[in-house]
Amino acid sequence: MKNYSVAVVGATGAVGNEMIKVLEQRRFPVGKLTLLASERSAGKTLTFRGESLPVQVLGENSFTGVQIGLFSAGGSISEKFAPIAARAGCVVVDNTSAFRMAPDIPLVVPEVNPEAIAKYTTRGIIANPNCSTIQMVVALKPIHDTARIKRIVVSTYQAVSGTGKKAIEELTLQTRALMNDEPPVVKVYPHQIAFNCLPHIDVFLENGYTKEEMKMVNETKKIMNDPAIAVTATTVRVPVFYAHSESVNIETEKKITADEVRSLLATAPGVKVVDSPREKVYPLAIDAAGGDDTLVGRIREDESIPNGINMWIVADNIRKGAALNAVQIAEHLINGYL
Repeated sequence: MKNYSVAVVGATGAVGNEMIKVLEQRRFPVGKLTLLASERSAGKTLTFRGESLPVQVLGENSFTGVQIGLFSAGGSISEKFAPIAARAGCVVVDNTSAFRMAPDIPLVVPEVNPEAIAKYTTRGIIANPNCSTIQMVVALKPIHDTARIKRIVVSTYQAVSGTGKKAIEELTLQTRALMNDEPPVVKVYPHQIAFNCLPHIDVFLENGYTKEEMKMVNETKKIMNDPAIAVTATTVRVPVFYAHSESVNIETEKKITADEVRSLLATAPGVKVVDSPREKVYPLAIDAAGGDDTLVGRIREDESIPNGINMWIVADNIRKGAALNAVQIAEHLINGYL
């Protein structure tokens, strides 16, 4: 098997760490792995296949000879360095929001629209969708293909790891403080996150929605290749470390029953049906954390409309919501395009 030169940009972050782990776990044919980050991380080492690799400072000459770049270092970094990498002959899989809605850059979830990867040649960049969007469309695509979804109403319950390592630490420290009757220190979020829910992810826009909510609206339409789908979202940060949970209500053109949805999803790639409420079996964040599957349960018909379905969707936001999806895109790249 041919080996590839791969770079991970933002290697010391939560998603970057997971990208390295997923590359190893899935036995991606890495010939050379280059770890890139900011000057703050210079001198650090990370382990890949039992070997300690140095973290290098990201620069304009970092991509010579690199064939695939997995980016997760923030939008401004991607905006500057992804085009530089592409000009050097590196295909970029970008995990930030920098390029997702660019009409000439594919936005890809391999289980949903792998054919879009072919468009990477336009600019040498493929966008990885928002974590909460990925798990939702993985579950909804088979239903959309069968009964066409007209409308989606989604409320998310998102883990702090979606914000990064500092947010994970803040939830830990706040919980410890409160359990010891001490005042919690608030830095990462605008309010205390421990034992609380914040209906505020990313910045608020003029329409009253947050940027995170509009990401779900716009990205879903692009990935599903159906701009007519009506989508509305409310995104909430909850005191969970890993795995996002979503309450999703859909309205379809064609009538589809809950049993038919279960049957469709039972064979859907990347989906695991976890749906036996009488036995208290349904998707839980603690069960999804560390796993690759998108868990779907609480599947039931919406009795308020003729063609409605409710469901509960849970997935690890750092894995399927970021690192795993990026590596899966890279796998499609080497199998069909590079």
